[in-house]
Amino acid sequence: MSEGRKVPLHQIKDNLSVYLREAETEQIIITRHGKPAGVLIGFEDEDDWFDYKLEHDPRFLARVERARKAFREGKGIRLENIKWDDEEE
Repeated sequence: MSEGRKVPLHQIKDNLSVYLREAETEQIIITRHGKPAGVLIGFEDEDDWFDYKLEHDPRFLARVERARKAFREGKGIRLENIKWDDEEE
């Protein structure tokens, strides 16, 4: 997704449905008096919405950080070393 384009708040209010469609492919930076005031981010489907929620969930981000720290400290397990239930020994 690109950096986005700036659109004044009064234009957003008058044409919200148009900008929501545009926001599916480009962030819309909403300005008030020429300064950034917010951002309009569209989603193409429910998976995009789920990904966005997950990527911004503080609990998930904290869990990822704990896992990274553990891996840096040598406490992690490499994916190729995991034994799956359907593997033969």
